[in-house]
Amino acid sequence: MMKKLMERWSVVWLILVVHISANIESEALHSLRTNLQDPNNELKTWDASLVNPCTWFHVTCNDDFIVERLDLGNSALSGQLVPQLGLLKSLKYLKLYNNNISGIVPDDLGNLTNLESLDLYMNSFTGPIPETLGQLSKLRILRLNKNSFTGPIPMSLTSLSSLQVLDLSNNRLSGVVPDNGSFSLFTPISFESNLDLCGPVIGRPCPGSPPFSPPPPFIPPPRGRNSMTGAIAGGVAAGAALLLAAPAIAIAWWCRSRKPQECYFDVPADEDPEVHLGQLKKFSLRELQVATDNFSGENFLGKGGFAKVYKGRLADGSLVAVKRLKDGRTPNGELQFQSEVEMISMAVHRNLLKLCGFCMSPTERLLVYPYMDNGSVASCLRERPPNVSPLSWPTRKHIALGSARGLSYLHENCDPKIIHRDVKAENILLDKEFEAVIGDFGMAKLMNYKDTHVTTSVCGTMGHIAPEYISTGKSSEKTDVYGYGITLLELITGQKAFDLARFAKDDDILLLDWVKGLLKGKKFAKLVDPNMKSNYIESEVEQLIQVSVLCTQISSMDRPKMSEVVRMLEGEGLAEKWVEWLKAEAHRQEVELAPRLTPDWLIDSTADLDAVELSGPR
Repeated sequence: MMKKLMERWSVVWLILVVHISANIESEALHSLRTNLQDPNNELKTWDASLVNPCTWFHVTCNDDFIVERLDLGNSALSGQLVPQLGLLKSLKYLKLYNNNISGIVPDDLGNLTNLESLDLYMNSFTGPIPETLGQLSKLRILRLNKNSFTGPIPMSLTSLSSLQVLDLSNNRLSGVVPDNGSFSLFTPISFESNLDLCGPVIGRPCPGSPPFSPPPPFIPPPRGRNSMTGAIAGGVAAGAALLLAAPAIAIAWWCRSRKPQECYFDVPADEDPEVHLGQLKKFSLRELQVATDNFSGENFLGKGGFAKVYKGRLADGSLVAVKRLKDGRTPNGELQFQSEVEMISMAVHRNLLKLCGFCMSPTERLLVYPYMDNGSVASCLRERPPNVSPLSWPTRKHIALGSARGLSYLHENCDPKIIHRDVKAENILLDKEFEAVIGDFGMAKLMNYKDTHVTTSVCGTMGHIAPEYISTGKSSEKTDVYGYGITLLELITGQKAFDLARFAKDDDILLLDWVKGLLKGKKFAKLVDPNMKSNYIESEVEQLIQVSVLCTQISSMDRPKMSEVVRMLEGEGLAEKWVEWLKAEAHRQEVELAPRLTPDWLIDSTADLDAVELSGPR
């Protein structure tokens, strides 16, 4: 009896604690809302009458209904932060980037001891960086760039041993850049565009300190009486250098006579000045040879256009995937390496593949990623062993949302923006929890905010390439949206995009027109992956097909942005978008079916124009 009574009191106590915690968090977030101007009504669901904020948009809670994530990036917010944010004691991610929030950052943020990521970049914050941020011992990502912070960099930040990403650039900071503790990992890029910063880290002497000394100039040996002595000394030195260099020369000569993949000529990390990315681990070639059992066939995971991928186990026991570029010495191999290292190290998001480290040697370029336990979406759909269950419908929905969030981050939250250019099921990986992680940035291109990237050749995978990219070579975020729409069809049907056309069984019917026809007739059984049998919800299948149709419209201007796709998948705005599409589609069909009177004297002056130029917004 006493045991049952104690259990009941435990439950009551837990409920009471959760209720009190939720009430505190609700009040803190409501206080934030009252101090922010919200022109886009992003905070419309933040209802102060609801004690539990876990149902509010942009707020994520853990299993105990405690707030652990606040995502308000890119929301056009202005106003100021409030000290009450320090009451969100379980908060792990605070993302307020790309708004117009001003004023100082409250010292109370130092109370968020569970915080792992603090993203305040691209705002109008002023005043000093709070010294209290040095209390955030779990902080991995700190981005305060593109604000107006003043004063020195707090020394307390150097004690953040977990810090992996740091960006304090484009502010008004002053004083000496610390070069001890965690700051010893970071390069001048983390501190650039702060005119009053100085110190050895950024190569700018501080006022009153001696200038940095350049290396002493070379002085040629004197001519005349002592020239013979100088020549002898020089000859001895040269001979000694040649003797010492002989092993390296012999190895290099032997490498040139062998196939590149059979030769390893490693260079110690401190002797290779080509790439310095402080937040990434630089592996030696020997480490990765040991980890992959010398790139053995048993550890081979797959290959792409530029690389082969191997499973590896590091010395600490962690599993990794090692991407080995086919030939790191060629221009294409070097370009591929630089592209992936630079872009993936910039893009940090739970739905993007994290780059753990890299390796460079005269013959090798390798990238090291976390090992993805469940492979790719494509392998789970079409290459799974007979004893492995097919992806369930809730898992497929979760994959669709996660991959959409990853692409939205690339398009709208990276600076500069990133276009993937090869969105497909093979490039969406799954971790042990089946969380979608977008990988393979090999063909991604950096772009400016208002530019469309024009390429000389079309890159991508047949079936996923947007029509305007094929016809004009112009890629934009909307080419990724098209590829995503096709990938949704792959998730629903379980088929490759290129093979989906066979489903129509009519060469005169375009694939997407066939999909629209099935959608109109609600004949979902012909579309849904038969491996799921009937274990799906028709209304949800219908919604995903609708999103796919909106993403694959012929005109890129008509396609939604990936941030809009995310909102539609979360249940906001799809119905309105679909009604608009139905009206536009009905109008298009009326125009196509209307009789066309063409007098004999009328000359068709549009015959030589490309089809994409004839297709205007509908």
